[in-house]
Amino acid sequence: METTPTLMKVLTRGFRGACPRCGEGKIFRKYLKVSDTCPACSHDLAQYPADDGPAYFTILLTGHLVVAPLLFFPFIWKTPAMIIVPATLIPLTAFTLALLPRIKGAFIGVMYRMGVKASDAHMHSADYAD
Repeated sequence: METTPTLMKVLTRGFRGACPRCGEGKIFRKYLKVSDTCPACSHDLAQYPADDGPAYFTILLTGHLVVAPLLFFPFIWKTPAMIIVPATLIPLTAFTLALLPRIKGAFIGVMYRMGVKASDAHMHSADYAD
């Protein structure tokens, strides 16, 4: 009998970009494009609708962990904008682009653990159409 992995395990697997079920196959076939099935265990990965959730969490983490603390340093306010804008936006963009697939993988892992599938979203949206 197969048991569902713990929440921490699926979060870790997803953050690494591995299949939440087996931890071996890759979730993504491109930068953010989810594979249809896991190459290792053939689990259907396309059934988990990540949608905009990972982008919101990435923005939330980036804002709280990078942008907010950066505002406490005096050089941000004293340096000319022509220098500080590119000096902060370039690393911030790199950080965001590096974090986004990891957050999306973890998000898919949580949806796997909770049993949320795309078919559930379509089923519940029909309830509100009336």
